[in-house]
Amino acid sequence: MERCGTVAGLFVRFMKLGCFTFGGGLSIVAQMHRLFVEEEKRISSEELLDITGVARSLPGAFVGNVAFLYGYREAGIPGGVASLLGMVIPPLLLLAVITHFHSAFKNSRMVTAAMTGIRAAVVPIIAVGALNLTRGAFPRPLCFVLAGAAFLLYFVFNVSCVWIVILGAAAGIAIGVCSEKSGGGARGAD
Repeated sequence: MERCGTVAGLFVRFMKLGCFTFGGGLSIVAQMHRLFVEEEKRISSEELLDITGVARSLPGAFVGNVAFLYGYREAGIPGGVASLLGMVIPPLLLLAVITHFHSAFKNSRMVTAAMTGIRAAVVPIIAVGALNLTRGAFPRPLCFVLAGAAFLLYFVFNVSCVWIVILGAAAGIAIGVCSEKSGGGARGAD
């Protein structure tokens, strides 16, 4: 089997992800977690979470950003480009075919039923992806309190996501500084 860190290996791996992963960003991140974190142990949950965090904050498509950042991590700019192309070529080709035959597909009960089934099947895949990312997001108990506060700020008080991210970053820095001062290290106890 090809080594994932090679440019060609990255292209092939991300082409497979692009062909067989339905449901968008978190679904693909769930598949990346299964493949790169659990099976191959090429990256930790924390590193994948960092990549997804940066990818969300950049302009452009989340999936493309994640693919490029992971590929860049493995093999520099050529790896990032190969991963991005591998990720986007399959759905782009499928979209071109569907668009070409749109009038035949749009009123088909069979296609509508298939899409309903795909949507239902994707929900647990996305949920597993989100749950897997929590492993890296909560290295200490205080992080659960911060997540709860972020939910409240967003859902109850309608605070902008930008402010929530800024406040989260500030709280993370404060926790890290306090932890180092108390001798707990970067991942020490609260």
